[in-house]
Amino acid sequence: MNETQKYPSPIVSLIPIAFLIGILVAIINAFGTDALSGGSQVALLMGTAVCTLMGIALYGRKWKAFEEAITNNIKEIAIAIIILLIIGALSGTWMVSGVVPTMIYYGMKIIHPDFFLATTCIICSIVSIMTGSSWTTIATIGVALMGIGQAQGFHEGWIAGAIISGAYFGDKMSPLSDTTILAASTTNTPLFTHIRYMLITTIPSIVITLIIFTIAGLMNEVNDTQQIAEVTASLQERFTITPWLFIVPIATGIMIVRRVPSIITLFLSAVLASVFALIFQAPQLNEIANDGGLFKGMMMSFFGSTSLSTNNELLTELVATRGMSGMLNTIWLIICAMSFGGAMKAAGMLKSITDMFIRFISGRISLVSSTVASGLFFNITTADQYISIVLTGGIFKNIYENNDYESRLLSRTIEDSVTVTSVLIPWNSCGMTQSTILNTSTLTYLPYCFFNIISPLMSIFIATIGYKIFRTKR
Repeated sequence: MNETQKYPSPIVSLIPIAFLIGILVAIINAFGTDALSGGSQVALLMGTAVCTLMGIALYGRKWKAFEEAITNNIKEIAIAIIILLIIGALSGTWMVSGVVPTMIYYGMKIIHPDFFLATTCIICSIVSIMTGSSWTTIATIGVALMGIGQAQGFHEGWIAGAIISGAYFGDKMSPLSDTTILAASTTNTPLFTHIRYMLITTIPSIVITLIIFTIAGLMNEVNDTQQIAEVTASLQERFTITPWLFIVPIATGIMIVRRVPSIITLFLSAVLASVFALIFQAPQLNEIANDGGLFKGMMMSFFGSTSLSTNNELLTELVATRGMSGMLNTIWLIICAMSFGGAMKAAGMLKSITDMFIRFISGRISLVSSTVASGLFFNITTADQYISIVLTGGIFKNIYENNDYESRLLSRTIEDSVTVTSVLIPWNSCGMTQSTILNTSTLTYLPYCFFNIISPLMSIFIATIGYKIFRTKR
């Protein structure tokens, strides 16, 4: 963009965002949980249109600039779209093959209901640290834990909140995480320096979170043992439950530890699960295919909606899958969100709003607070955590340097504000993905994602007391 061009004022730049939020509120009121089936996508395109028209009519921007910005945004998330499709296939094959039902069966026998929420958070934390991926953690062990929690009588918001809190803690602290690596590299901070420094804000946040989940678990009225026994009996009746099926998650874990690329790992895991479906769940495959053969049933577990009736209503709903086709609404929404972010960038509105943040900086507390606010703002407007990390790091890097603050303070604040809050925004790629995988709307689980809510507040609190925040020596 030509720097001599006139930029819109911050107030004008907020008009497309205000318009988008207003339309989204109306759509959510009209469609409820079906808002992501098309209404939200239309709202994002309407917001894109308003932004583009304002940029062209009021500030002389060329259509070509909008076209290029939108194309570049969509190009940057092309791999994420493929991963989403494969996650859909993985969710379907892991369920139909009996992998998830087996994990639910044994999990219900091992995990005590009183400590289920805290245990769920810890398990997801460990898996996410090992894998470096909150998405993979939630799509695999998270789905199984969702089933266990529902069988034990927990509200879906509490379960999803525990899963997401643990998964994003691990994602944030793992040296294998792409967001952790990106935050460190964007700010020129050594990776393990970045991770060690995050402990100052992250450990208190997760400790508070675990305390809340422990208290909530002890206070929750879980289903009686008879109902839990009925669910386990239904699982045994409907699926072949065997420890051999644990080979699939174990093999997946080995590939992850060996740093096999995510697309390859997830795809091979789905294929392996489909092979185990042929071995252990042949009757179920025939039922899914309406007696059309095992091959047809296996392929449908990859891409289509599957439903297996049981004598337990909760279990019937749980084992229903949507495969790759179930991800199409999410992908459609992500593409529309990237279009809106591209239009905001091409119109110069993102730059204008970030310049507004910079003007409020007068000291350590306002610097960190402005970084947190900027990260949240970009998560909302660009609908993608990767773009938000890069933009926030790029904008504030020189500001931190000019004010003699260490780069690790910036990298930590970015993670505290961008990485963990992306999943709380309904139209952000993370929020859309996790709500789809867990079959729980973003607004339903948002109040229970305590780690994700506490983290940005903890970042500001630590900046306020000045603990371990040092100025660089020139």
